[in-house]
Amino acid sequence: MRAIEPIPQSMQAAVLHAYDGKPESLRVEARPVPRPARGQVLVKMTAAPINPSDLMFLKGLYGILKPLPVVPGWEGAGRVVATGDDWLSRMLLGKRVACAAPNQRDGTWAEYMLTAATRCVPLSDSVSDEQGAMLIVNPLTAWALMDITRQGGHSAFVQTAAASALGRMLLRLSQHFGIEGIHLVRREEQAQLLRSMGARFVLNSEAPDFDAQLHAVCHQLNATIAFEAVSGMTALRVLQAMPEGSRLVLYGALSESPLMADPRDLIFQRKRIEGFWLADWLVGRSVWQQLRLGRQVQRALGDLLRSEVAARYPLSAVHCALTDYQASMTAGKRLLVMGS
Repeated sequence: MRAIEPIPQSMQAAVLHAYDGKPESLRVEARPVPRPARGQVLVKMTAAPINPSDLMFLKGLYGILKPLPVVPGWEGAGRVVATGDDWLSRMLLGKRVACAAPNQRDGTWAEYMLTAATRCVPLSDSVSDEQGAMLIVNPLTAWALMDITRQGGHSAFVQTAAASALGRMLLRLSQHFGIEGIHLVRREEQAQLLRSMGARFVLNSEAPDFDAQLHAVCHQLNATIAFEAVSGMTALRVLQAMPEGSRLVLYGALSESPLMADPRDLIFQRKRIEGFWLADWLVGRSVWQQLRLGRQVQRALGDLLRSEVAARYPLSAVHCALTDYQASMTAGKRLLVMGS
């Protein structure tokens, strides 16, 4: 192990003891500070956001169940203070990084996190720790979804949960690349927010004529791809409205409901449904391609891929942060700030 400062024996961390979504199952407590082996880095965390994927993880609804007890948190930022003895890890020693949690070990809601060197993105001087902490989950997903749209030759797309942080990133990317979007929300204040950002086609799913409106605009723009974050009946309504041969990409399940679809759409209209998971999308890229992608995304963090922060909480107030975030996700991210 190589280190740039003394590494303590213990740290404070939010520790999950049961996948039941109950507040008492998540407790802030002492945890041993792990030591890095070859290919690993120890990150002294500075900030970590709460994302919808974290909420699903706490309830045991995410695609990965880690052995309990475990520290939640899928992304964050900090400084690499110790590494294993290999060239890639050593290259990161002392650097600020955005980092993703390992799939089977503790995550980012702690003072220190051990992860693979390949799951870190060095941060440029122009990127703050806070923006770096939110670099991976939303910005990379938005970039990937827009890449799928462009590579597929789609002239327009539909997106649900359009007022979310990721939805607003997709809106800005679509404006940048000249691709039309149809943005679906559930409340009028969300629709007004997107219109103030220049969105032309914003539909409220609570409107009585929503389905007819959506069908008309999907065919008008030939929107043949949809990015769906809600699941349940929402997916059914979107798929039914789209032209023949369309493609629905499910990347979230905010409703926590099974996906609904009409077999006739799939059989006779030749429409298709597929899932998107950022981890799988990244696997197909080499370390150097991922580093290049990280640099591209960082250049856009201040504009196209920026994230609004609604509030900051110390790690000891993780329950308050969770309650606040669940009450109003559209307001912006809630950050856990270590050492505050």
